[in-house]
Amino acid sequence: MHETSLFKALSDPIRLRLASLLSISGEKCVCMLAQALGEPDFKISRHLGIMRSVGMVESRREGTWIYYRLAEPRSAVEACLQQCMRDHMNKDETIKNDLERLSAATCSIEPGHTRRSSSVKADKKKVKTDD
Repeated sequence: MHETSLFKALSDPIRLRLASLLSISGEKCVCMLAQALGEPDFKISRHLGIMRSVGMVESRREGTWIYYRLAEPRSAVEACLQQCMRDHMNKDETIKNDLERLSAATCSIEPGHTRRSSSVKADKKKVKTDD
């Protein structure tokens, strides 16, 4: 049953927040979603991959960025859930804060500015080379 996998995917708080942001704000790139949730890109990508595997989101690549959007609903239940997220999740305090951070998020890397995920990756490389 398709709905079971949909609800399982939405049972994780990060995936529910991601689905809510995408339903309210439309297509966004991974780096903007990561900034909105205050999580590293790789973690957001992993959650979006789970959502993609159940058909909840679709992605497209543009240069080095991958953009995600909610997939067209395949059932009345999915359509109802997406509408509910659009109409009501923006009233949730966590989602309000996510939306505020999302509005300030940017994909461009300005001089002297590095994204959080780049630092995380660099730290992991340091750990590996120190062994």
